Amino acid sequence: MLALQSLRANGNELILVDGGSEDDTQAIARPLVDRLLVTAPGRGGQMAAGAEVARQPILWFLHADTLAPVQADRLIESALADAGWGRFDVRLTGAHPLFRLIERLINLRSCLSGIATGDQGIFLRVELYQAIGGMPDQPLMEDVELSRRLKRHGRPVCLKPPLVTSSRRWEQHGILRTVVLMWWLRAAYALGVPAERLARWYR
Repeated sequence: MLALQSLRANGNELILVDGGSEDDTQAIARPLVDRLLVTAPGRGGQMAAGAEVARQPILWFLHADTLAPVQADRLIESALADAGWGRFDVRLTGAHPLFRLIERLINLRSCLSGIATGDQGIFLRVELYQAIGGMPDQPLMEDVELSRRLKRHGRPVCLKPPLVTSSRRWEQHGILRTVVLMWWLRAAYALGVPAERLARWYR
């Protein structure tokens, strides 16, 4: 819960949306957050639920296994003074040299394409979130679809201080295998394969 503690220290409104975990997550997190919601599993639905009850003018979607840089809230406020949305660079926790290459490619691709991943901590103003119709209602690629909608209103600000996110999935399933799977899913989605079918492949 180090991530929650660091965010709590900045005095932000902190909403945790738990997708039905079966461990001690809720009991541990409850004293550290302003709101704790429990929903069905699925990042898109969880983020939509959190956004619906948020009371602040800026939304920041952050995965639970991700640590934010120091004063991230101030960086976001400064970035949104001249833009509608943005994201951070990402750094993976794993020590394998391949992770350094993967990080660079993710960050470069994101800046060039204007498409952000959920691991990059997408942030935006509430009025823009409402203008695009909120969070896409789909089980996978919700971050890609959200970015596509946001790009119609302007390109993202790309903040360089990285979010540090877990490389656990990469290490469990194999680094190269995970890279191939991720690129295959993105390519299939770009070609029109429904997110529901991709979600079954992803599992």
